[in-house]
Amino acid sequence: MMLLITLANSCKGQETEKKDNKKVNSSQSNIEKHQPFIYRSSKQHSTLNGAVSEFVWQIYQDKKGNYWFGTNHDGILIYDNNSLIHYTSKDGIGGNAIRAITEDKTGDIWFGTSNGLTKYNGKEFTNYTIDDGLIDNEIWAIEVDNTGRIWIGTVGGVSIFDGNNFETLEVPKPNVPNPEPMLSKNRVSDILIDKKGHFWFVNDSYGITKFNGNQYEFFTTENGLTDNNVAELFEDSQGNIWIGTFYGGVSKFDGKTFTNFTKEGIINGLETYNFCEDKAGNIWFSAENYGVYSYNGKDFTQFTVEDGLATNTIQTIYEDKKGQIWFSTWEGISLYDGKEITNVYDKESWTK
Repeated sequence: MMLLITLANSCKGQETEKKDNKKVNSSQSNIEKHQPFIYRSSKQHSTLNGAVSEFVWQIYQDKKGNYWFGTNHDGILIYDNNSLIHYTSKDGIGGNAIRAITEDKTGDIWFGTSNGLTKYNGKEFTNYTIDDGLIDNEIWAIEVDNTGRIWIGTVGGVSIFDGNNFETLEVPKPNVPNPEPMLSKNRVSDILIDKKGHFWFVNDSYGITKFNGNQYEFFTTENGLTDNNVAELFEDSQGNIWIGTFYGGVSKFDGKTFTNFTKEGIINGLETYNFCEDKAGNIWFSAENYGVYSYNGKDFTQFTVEDGLATNTIQTIYEDKKGQIWFSTWEGISLYDGKEITNVYDKESWTK
């Protein structure tokens, strides 16, 4: 496959039309939504013009093999193996900071943005905001459960969307001494639905809340967690829950006990996140300013700028269907094919 990406150029915005909507005032937790904003494209996307952010926040590959790159403030880039397309709020996306991307069972792509929830069905964008019942417009996490419901973590808490109505879920928090939330005490910055169908929520400086459908369970440093300031959750193929934190390194929870990998132990760097398991079962994660680690169950291997990474600060790690590992950074994208790392920066093309 020939991959040609020119991050120096942005795509010319599609001509769109904005449909009228009817608003319904509502304040209850289970809310009837009004007609959401829908944007329809009137022509195919043309060429790329203008600068695109090098700060790629999210990388996602859908069922069709398309790559989606969510940026920090320049919307979304889509690579369909033939061309690169750029969408921003001018084209219909709710907000230009894209912090979460997922695909539902019908093939619709969902984006958590800085200004609400956006759905893309391949032809049009549909946006949902607090006017539709969303608890907060600043979204940090999206997950789809086995019934097709969308779970949304926001600065203001958790919303659940069944395709018609939004419901607010009040997530209880564990008691933590002297918590110092980064953004909001109600923020849920990550949501994990594990293989058993249990829900895990990252509370801003309040550790972790787990919900099994009937009751809640809490995890903090009192239980063995390395740090209450949790950044990210990840479940591996063996059912272990990996927890990246802001000040304590990495915790692994096997369902009974925690194993902690900290700066005093094996890894450098206290701020860890961006977990990924490759096809060989290796666990990848980033450590702020220390690049990336790969763990094979026994040993850690570190990758830094000295090994070819664009920077030592990584925003996302993602394995594609070919087994290649993608790293989004503050200065572009790095790709590891198992042998070497290739980078694409602003004003450059990437061919492989």
